[in-house]
Amino acid sequence: MDEASVLENAIRYLTYLQGQVDLLEEQARNPTVRVKKSQLVVDDEGSSWNEQQSPPSIEAQVCDKHVFLRIRCEKRKGVLVKILCEVEKLNLGVVHTCVVPFGSSSYDIIIVAENEEEFSLAVKEIVQNIYAVLQRAV
Repeated sequence: MDEASVLENAIRYLTYLQGQVDLLEEQARNPTVRVKKSQLVVDDEGSSWNEQQSPPSIEAQVCDKHVFLRIRCEKRKGVLVKILCEVEKLNLGVVHTCVVPFGSSSYDIIIVAENEEEFSLAVKEIVQNIYAVLQRAV
């Protein structure tokens, strides 16, 4: 290779790198984060919750490949395991889980999960699947 072709390739590569820098700077100035959010609203008629139990509160947010779940439900043996199994059935890997007792008879559960690929399941479906698990656990 002669010096002229080495210089030409170096100039092309520097031009390419400058374009990448410009693109990254533009993205940094205008950050876009897509967040999809769903919250469950329970209709008391026809539900399996009795008078002493309150229906669960389930909130889900999706941002790219990450899913944030917040669940408030009655304390029951094995409820966390059932919820985590359902999350894994949805092809999500659990990254973080936090369970906090809320009062004497409830749990406040936070789960952060991620999918290896772009998320394709609707947020509402995640909430409905978790709700179904909690209904079966009654």
